[in-house]
Amino acid sequence: MNKIDFYQNESKLKTIQQLDKSGNKETLYIALREYVSNFGIENFRKNVPMLWQLAELSRTYGQEGESRILFKLAIRHHQQGVDISNLLKVYDSIETDKKEYYVPLDFYYQLVDYRKEIDTLRPPHAVLLNMGMEVNSTEEDYGPSIGLNDDVLLFTSKRNQHFHGMERVFDEDLFYTRYEYGAWSKAEEFRNINSTFNEGSACLSLDGKQLFFSRCMTPESIGHCDIYQSTLQADSTWSVPVNLGANVNSPVWDSHPSLTHSGDTLFFASSRAGGFGMSDIYFSVKDKEGNWQKAMNAGPVINTVQSEVSPFFHHTYDVLYFSSDGHPLNFGKFDIYKSYYTPDGWSEPLNIGPLVNGPGSEYYFTIEGQSKNLYYSRSEQEDLKNMDLFSFPVPMGAKPDAVTL
Repeated sequence: MNKIDFYQNESKLKTIQQLDKSGNKETLYIALREYVSNFGIENFRKNVPMLWQLAELSRTYGQEGESRILFKLAIRHHQQGVDISNLLKVYDSIETDKKEYYVPLDFYYQLVDYRKEIDTLRPPHAVLLNMGMEVNSTEEDYGPSIGLNDDVLLFTSKRNQHFHGMERVFDEDLFYTRYEYGAWSKAEEFRNINSTFNEGSACLSLDGKQLFFSRCMTPESIGHCDIYQSTLQADSTWSVPVNLGANVNSPVWDSHPSLTHSGDTLFFASSRAGGFGMSDIYFSVKDKEGNWQKAMNAGPVINTVQSEVSPFFHHTYDVLYFSSDGHPLNFGKFDIYKSYYTPDGWSEPLNIGPLVNGPGSEYYFTIEGQSKNLYYSRSEQEDLKNMDLFSFPVPMGAKPDAVTL
């Protein structure tokens, strides 16, 4: 998929058209499946009807569960303005066996709100908690990332301000808080990392010695926002940040880095041209010499025609969490999903559930290594103002090892 932009074979297309006219559906299914397996990224914008037709045929001739995956691919990659009501009806018809396990979403939220009011002395288990004034500010606070032994939380804040000419403006800067004596300490800023430019969306390597973050609109920028790296030195100060270069960064927006627990793969979000939607999840792999290789798109299972942002790769499990407004099962505008990396590629993304995903927008998800607590930012407002950091005991749907076969 990352090797070609658009796949087209006139001879095979002609065969597919002939099979379609002849009514030989089983052979048509085989030919369509082989053709679709060669898709490049542009095919998912231009050839959604092929996915739809293959999904229909797969209900009869495909393996169990294949049609459901194909229908979801067609739904998440259809262009805006295209009527997919018939497609949704067909998809709903193969999901009816699951409906008896669910309650109406409004009723579910009423139950959650009721749990918050049961005990006024201490919050009951599994209730969303604002991280408080020691961590949050009156401005936007977002982009949490857990580091070291789950006792350091990095995040982005707009609390700092300076004068740009005669106008007072708020910076995006990096802050951190430490978990000490059973509570998170007063937030401090990365003074030798923060600059007059905007910094944000940081993550640490597992050993705490490599810091990756985004910096925007600098003279040496490749694009609007680039990903940088800084190394912890022997005197406990951070080195001068280094731009990761054109293999990772693009002429537009690149941000939200997340390092795998092995340290050899960096996931991030980018709005570069040639993707599936407005922003996609990409990844870069480090070679044996320690150089980051050319970034690749994470593919059509993860990405949609809309926006995917804030990837987080779990510190222990091979699970990718990310935020999306393009997957078909959203509770709000942006919801958090998880996908498992398998030998066959990424598994179908799962919405981690309404205990975390509410009617607003959820971003920048991170989980402790022990998977006991999660941290993320959210806003109840459509304009995403007043974003705060929240902590939450990890519910079953969000646990990295919560999966049934």
